[in-house]
Amino acid sequence: MTNDVLNSLRHDINEIDSDLLVLLAKRRRISHGVVEYKISNNKPIRDEAREQALLEKLIGYGKSLGLDAYYVNNIFQTILEDSVLNQQAMLQKNLNPEAINETHRVAYLGGQGTYSQLACHKYFSRRPGKLVEMGCANFEQITGKVENGQADFGLLPIENTSSGSINEVFDLLQHAQVSIVGEVTHSVEHCLLTSPETELSQISKIFAHPQPFAQCSRFLQGLGDIQHETCDSTSSALQSALKVPNSAAIGSAQAGKHVGLEVIKTGLANQQENHSRFIVVARKPLHVSKQIPTKTSLIMATKQQAGSLADALMVFKQHNINLVKLESRPVPGNPWEEVFYVDLEANLVDNDVKQALEQLKAHTQYVRVLGCYQSESLQAVSVESE
Repeated sequence: MTNDVLNSLRHDINEIDSDLLVLLAKRRRISHGVVEYKISNNKPIRDEAREQALLEKLIGYGKSLGLDAYYVNNIFQTILEDSVLNQQAMLQKNLNPEAINETHRVAYLGGQGTYSQLACHKYFSRRPGKLVEMGCANFEQITGKVENGQADFGLLPIENTSSGSINEVFDLLQHAQVSIVGEVTHSVEHCLLTSPETELSQISKIFAHPQPFAQCSRFLQGLGDIQHETCDSTSSALQSALKVPNSAAIGSAQAGKHVGLEVIKTGLANQQENHSRFIVVARKPLHVSKQIPTKTSLIMATKQQAGSLADALMVFKQHNINLVKLESRPVPGNPWEEVFYVDLEANLVDNDVKQALEQLKAHTQYVRVLGCYQSESLQAVSVESE
């Protein structure tokens, strides 16, 4: 094959890729028309039966074209998820016109290339408006900027599939005067980053935020006697790795590239599937349509008597409300007292939910709703293919 033939083939591939983008954009525009019908007719945004039938049809057609089922399924699961989340965002925009701004000032931890920034871009890509980014040094600074009006939204990591809950954020939510208005999950791909021409055998110190250290503990144990130094954010870890000879930092490849660090090792996390869930906070709560999956988060302190927690949880069961997270945290200044952070698959506009929260008061010292918000944790439909 000559170079001219190769260039011609690449030109054809580039044209096909451009055509695919045009078709994807057309598909998204048409789906916007679909959501307008669903809004006016009070139909659920997601139709899982239709998704399953569509995927089965597409997989069958793909096989006739020589495409394997796994390939077709992966592509269209992504397309369908994008369609559903965009339709949900449009519905929320229609329900909360007062929250629509020309700009979104968003505070998050760290700076360019951090996972918080990438999650921020992912969440607000479905929400029209200019994005004004505000990198912060710590979590309290994020909520502080939201509370005093410097930022419209704050993005906080709440849990990770590898290292679990981020306790500092849970503790902050006990007293921060903000409401949870959204969530977003972002995949985490930790890399070992160092200055150019530095080899792994030369590294004597690694900088990272505590979360990457926890998520990559097995890899770090295998390195032997190397010093670990925690930093307030991945951004500060990267800057430290730039300044200190024979050192490295843990972060994303994008973050490393932005500051001039190179990737010398990938796949550091304990779990291959490593994802972080972030919450989006604002000064005021949003209304959430009953047409979309919804979560409600709250903090409650149970009475100091035997069985009080069980009695409180039984309230949710009696009202057929699914509890998806229960996290206990100590009350600062009150030894041996705890509060419980609870995530429910529930919408505050439902009568059952209102009744449950009212009944909960009998079994608790106090209950505080942190937010009712659109759930973006979509479960892919199951498709059997031979």
